[in-house]
Amino acid sequence: MDTIMTLLESFQAFIWGPPTLVLLMGTGLYFTIKLRGIQLFKFPKALRSIFEKEEGAGDVSAFATLCTTLAADIGTGSIVGVATALRIGGPGAMFWMWVSAFLGMTTKYAEALLAVKFRVKDENGQIAGGPMYYIQNGMGKKYIWLAKLFAFFGVITALLGCGTFPQVNAITESVNMTFNIPIWVIGVVVTVLTAIVTIGGIQSISKVAQFVVPFMAIFFIGGSFVILCWNYEAIPGAFGEIIRCAFAKQSVLGGAAGTGVITLMTAIRTGVARGVYTNEAGLGSSPIVAAAAKTNSCVKQGLISMTSVFFTTLVTCTMTGLVIISSGLLDGSNLSGSVLVTQAYNAGLPFGIGKYLVAIGIIFFSFTTILGWNYYGERCVVYLTGNTKGIKPFKVIYIVAIALAPFLTLEPIWLLADITNALMIIPNLVALIGLRKVVINETNHYFDNLAKRTIPLGKNTVVQ
Repeated sequence: MDTIMTLLESFQAFIWGPPTLVLLMGTGLYFTIKLRGIQLFKFPKALRSIFEKEEGAGDVSAFATLCTTLAADIGTGSIVGVATALRIGGPGAMFWMWVSAFLGMTTKYAEALLAVKFRVKDENGQIAGGPMYYIQNGMGKKYIWLAKLFAFFGVITALLGCGTFPQVNAITESVNMTFNIPIWVIGVVVTVLTAIVTIGGIQSISKVAQFVVPFMAIFFIGGSFVILCWNYEAIPGAFGEIIRCAFAKQSVLGGAAGTGVITLMTAIRTGVARGVYTNEAGLGSSPIVAAAAKTNSCVKQGLISMTSVFFTTLVTCTMTGLVIISSGLLDGSNLSGSVLVTQAYNAGLPFGIGKYLVAIGIIFFSFTTILGWNYYGERCVVYLTGNTKGIKPFKVIYIVAIALAPFLTLEPIWLLADITNALMIIPNLVALIGLRKVVINETNHYFDNLAKRTIPLGKNTVVQ
């Protein structure tokens, strides 16, 4: 086991080294400059677009795609993942999560725009889109190998990374610790519920997401807000610690990663990697569901998708991080991520309410992530096989992975999730760079016409 952990840690450090970080952050910075700070200056327009009704080719509403994206994004990474990042990378990791999220908003915008622009219909008449399709239809058939590489890594990530093991493990550990329910019972319940919902496909998943996402966001963010208001005197110090540690060559934190010493590179790598895990900007997963939106405008869907990064990292993860840092439990402790976040919330709320807030938040956040990644994985399978016959076998394997997840240990799970994420990121970002002119031209065309009030409908339709 020690040998496997050493190999995973080495590979994670290598694949999340400077080249990947530069590619990820550089792509976001490029689009931020070329799109003239769209995540800032067009953010109000993006928020209004969420609630505007628009008909067009697609399977579900634009609002439903956002809820499904948020369902997949706001998973255990927004709670346990933040605690783990702070424990390994120190408070400075929070700052680099913010940076990656700010730049990632433009990356998410570009991904969704291209997903709608180059989407197709499968043999059952359902929308199919995402990086594999904008690579093939946008960059040309000579890049099909890159599209297949992304789809393959997408299936692996769904089965072994974001979709299954970290989510189920977080649910079982938290529920077992809070409610003292046997792990095998929790595993059975999660497995059965996953099977019931995923059988219905994107329509069923999006309906659950539209119901659960607003509720879980209000519930968890509301509880976090109460804690921060109650402990408001510690907030300035928490922000100060984040900024100080973000640029320190070395910082000392008792119990962090078992050493107490955190380097600047560790803070950056941990913050960016965990930021991608929480908002999936650059990962290429969210465009798969964005492509299913009923919309006539690829730009408008890009704006809507962009807001998901704001809600996941800049709101949810920030509040989680501030609660943990302001609790004082981070320094001098050697607690695992789930225990750390539970004790931090418990310290902030009376009568032991905090542990129930965390447990319920993890249940909803993680379960909806499981559902979202099931859809991502099956769309990748459809692309790889060229038909929909592979969906059922994939669902069976996915459900088996869910059933096995409760009995796996946490640390190798997080390492594996980081590794599979990076494997998806690389081919997707190569495609975004290759299709950068399409993103820029579509954006300029849309806003030029919007200024003239002459936006032509039907420009971005489904490729038959």
